[in-house]
Amino acid sequence: MSNQVVTVGRRKSAVARVFLTHGGTGKMVINDRSLNTYFPQDLLQMKVVEAFKVLGTNVNEYDISVNVHGGGVTGQSEAIRLGITRALMEIDGTTRPALKKAGLVTRDPREVERKKPGKRKARRSTQFSKR
Repeated sequence: MSNQVVTVGRRKSAVARVFLTHGGTGKMVINDRSLNTYFPQDLLQMKVVEAFKVLGTNVNEYDISVNVHGGGVTGQSEAIRLGITRALMEIDGTTRPALKKAGLVTRDPREVERKKPGKRKARRSTQFSKR
């Protein structure tokens, strides 16, 4: 195998391990399924390959294998995007400024706030009754 890079991307409660191989055939496998079957929505597919679009490189130059678990489809797609971005930066360090400008380098730290006792949700109280 040519140079393979292993990185981790996280978003909400989703964790994605990305195995990116330079000089591949463009095969993208997510949890033993293709990108189109794992993410049927076009928006999620675009999020996954956004780093390649920002750099103007062809996805077919890389083989990508991803193991992702936890969270929902949006969190998983954004975790994969972060993992691919980190892998591309590890392969070529000169790509960092373009990826940083597009906002792909920073991990999104927002998590779900926990439910508090006496509340219906994290902050939502029960309906006020005067009498």
